[in-house]
Parts: sequence; structure tokens; C-alpha cells
Amino acid sequence: MRIVTLILLSLGGAAATACPAGLDFAARPLLGQEPVRLCEAYAGKVVLVVNTASKCGFTPQYEGLEALYRELGPRGFVVLGFPSNDFGGQEPGTEADIGKFCRSTYGVQFPMFEKTVVIGAGAHPFYQSLAAQTGESPKWNFHKYLIDRDGKVVGSYGSMTSPTSGTLREAIESRL
Repeated sequence: MRIVTLILLSLGGAAATACPAGLDFAARPLLGQEPVRLCEAYAGKVVLVVNTASKCGFTPQYEGLEALYRELGPRGFVVLGFPSNDFGGQEPGTEADIGKFCRSTYGVQFPMFEKTVVIGAGAHPFYQSLAAQTGESPKWNFHKYLIDRDGKVVGSYGSMTSPTSGTLREAIESRL
């Protein structure tokens, strides 16, 4: 048993510890069939969670999000996109429409999930938890939550904070 524990700890410790509460949720990938346990997929990483929309003035933020993901991904960073039609009906398309738009227009490769309710009583439990932990629900599309490697929500950034913002970048880099 002692050898197994040491081996697990040397692999990053994720298997040796319980799922961090901040990631103890499941979500279905865009166009996927089976939900992904966020803990199993992203524990030990720095995670930026973003509610997205294809027809919003902030939609060009996809470009900066993808650039962050490509640049910092090898260091343990991931962006998780959650398309939402909650604000102004700005994500009206099907999952196929959303996926095609994101790939063809912005080259999005970071993980995207099913269209998700992110505000109010019907919000996905993951978003309910993010709002409860930060005291902030998204006010519009492209709201960002930062989760550290331990699964703790450490920041909430409104739509006006772009992915290229020095404030956001510094918060991410300090946790990598």
C-alpha cells in the first residue's frame, strides 16, 4: 500500500486525493454523448471557465481564449467553454452550429460543452457552485471563473476582462 501511495503521489497526487469540490461536477461535451467528470479530466490543472455565445459583441474573445489555451496548455492550463443562450438569445444555434462556428471562425480546440444555463434557479450545478463560491453570477456572455490546481475558485472576471488582459494573465500565470 505504501508503494502504491508513493507512486500515485509522484504522478501528481490527483488519484491519491478526493475530488476537489470546485470540480466535482459532470458536463456533456459539445456533440458528445457521455458526460465528462470534470474532476477526472481537469483536476491538477489551472482552469478558466467561460460562458460563451456566437453572436455577441464579446465573441471575438474566442481568439484570445484559444491563444491562451495553446500557449499555456503545456504548463497545465485549460479553458472550458460553456455556450449559453441566457443573455440576449446570442447563442441560438444547435450544438453542431456552435461547434462548426467555433472551429471554422476561431480555430477553437479547447474543450467546449453542451449549451448550458448559467444563471438563475435552472443554472447547471457547476455554475451554481461557481456563483456561490465567488458571490458573482455571470452578468453577460464571456464571464470567466478561474480555478486553481487544487480545485479552488480563485477569481471571477466580467465580460469586459478580455483573455489578453494583464490582470487575468497574471492571475493565471501565478497559479501555473
